[in-house]
This record gives sequence, C-alpha cells and structure tokens, in this order.
Amino acid sequence: MTETGPGALREHGGGRRPTGASRGTRGLLRGLPLLPSAVLLVVFLAGPIAYCVYYAFTDMQLTGAASTSFIGLDNFTRAFEDSGFVNAVVLTLVFVIGSAVVGQNTLGLVLAVLLQKAAKPVRSLASTVVIAAWVLPEIVAGYLMYAFFFQQGSLNVLLSALHLPEQNWLYTMPILATCLANVWRGTAFSMMVYSAALNDVPQELVEAAEMDGANAWQRLWRVTLPVIRGSIMTNLMLITLQTLSVFGLIYAMTRGGPGNKSQTLPIFMYQQAFQNSLIGYGTAIALVLLVVGALFSVVYIRMLKLEKD
Repeated sequence: MTETGPGALREHGGGRRPTGASRGTRGLLRGLPLLPSAVLLVVFLAGPIAYCVYYAFTDMQLTGAASTSFIGLDNFTRAFEDSGFVNAVVLTLVFVIGSAVVGQNTLGLVLAVLLQKAAKPVRSLASTVVIAAWVLPEIVAGYLMYAFFFQQGSLNVLLSALHLPEQNWLYTMPILATCLANVWRGTAFSMMVYSAALNDVPQELVEAAEMDGANAWQRLWRVTLPVIRGSIMTNLMLITLQTLSVFGLIYAMTRGGPGNKSQTLPIFMYQQAFQNSLIGYGTAIALVLLVVGALFSVVYIRMLKLEKD
C-alpha cells in the first residue's frame, strides 16, 4: 500500500522549500531574457549620456584642437557669464510658457470642451484639421509656418486683402511667430488628453451643478477642472518637456535670428557645438537644458502629489 501524506512528500522531495540559492537561480533565469535589452540600453543610451557628461567638463573641439583636456566647471562658468546664453535661457522660458503652458494647454482645453458638445460631423472635421498639424514632421511644419509668416507669405496676403497693415513677422516679432507656430503644431496633443479626461467626468456632478443654477462657466470652473486636475498637471509636464527640446521648427523658420531674437537653448547649443566647433561648451549647455527640464518635471510631479494628498 502506497504511503500518502506529508511524510511521503518529504521523502520524495515534494515538500522541500526552495533555498535562498535556488530562489536566486530562478530569479536570474527569469531575468535572462531581459539581458539583451539591458545591454542595448547601456551601450546606446547610458554610454552616450555618460560620454556627454564627461565632454561637458572638457575643452573638446570639433576641429583645430590636437587634444582634449579636462577643465572642470569652466564651461558652465563661461555659460553663465555669456550674454548669449542668458538671452537663450530667457527666450526658452518665453517660448515654453507662451507656446506650451499658455497656448497649447489653454487652446487644447477650449477645443476639447467645445467639441464635446459639437455635432459628430463638426467634431470629426475639427479633430482631423487639428491632428493633421500634429502628425506633420517638425521640419515640415517649420517650413509651412515660414511660408505663412514671411514677408510675402500667406498671412500678409490675408492682411492685405483685409486692408490691414503688413509686416515682416519673422524679422520684427520672430519669437512670437515661433510661439504661434508651436501652438498650431502641438495643440492636438493637449486636445486629445483633455477629451479623454472630460469623458471621465461624472455626469451626475455636472447635472447636480446645473440643477443648482450654475452656468456653463461655473460648471467648468468649479466642477470639471477640479475633477481633471491630475490630467492638467500631466499634460503640462509632457508638453513642457516636449517644447523645451523643439529645434527643427525654430531652425526652419528663423535659424534663431534675426541676430539672436529667437535663439532658444537648443538653437544656441547647436550653434556653439557645430557651427563654432565647441563640442565641450555645447555639451555643457545641453546639460543645463537637461537640468531645466528636470526642474519643470519636479515642480509638476510635486503638484501632482499634493493633489493626490
């Protein structure tokens, strides 16, 4: 007669608990399929980033230098003493706040609210038009906006037909023109985020506010916006980080000019690293841009945590 029960299990090894060594072996085997991905990340992502950090503390040049020397914080000291760098920081903040925080975020919310109540054909047409600008490659959108804003462009043709004063927008107000171009191109993302968020607002809350006599503005301000506040913070963080790295749009429209009137940090970094051949200095500016993006992220994440608490 075959013995059953815990004793038999112990005899045949079925009741043995895995030791620490066996658990470690199993964990290693489970993680083995991830090893190629980890190696690729180290080689193609972490490695280049580490080299860039090192170059930021050197006097590396693209041409004309026989050797590269470690110079410590000299590149960063030079940057904060450079009026061109300070101007680029100010214009970057203007560009980010004007085109992303105010422009894309506000217009995206307005479009999402309006389209929520619009007829389906109107909603489909408006969404298609807005999203079409977003899916365009950045450089293509830049050339389209150049054709719209330059002296003989579409905007001045329209102003002339309306008997309004014309001007060379890319010369007189280049940072405004680039901000408007970025709003045109990037609003679709905010619109889609807010459209999804508005669909999750409980209708009973809106109906209760309406029964209490709240008008459309009061319902939006006191009911809808508090409910979607988390989506607002998330959207602000994402579009801010995206706008900080905008290069092709501005370069296609103004090359950072005239002079340095639209020279944001990515443009300034490119000119220093590849036009002036100062790779070390340009890389230091790239690290400063990375820190600026990190500061924005910390602020938004902190606000999200406060909202959840």
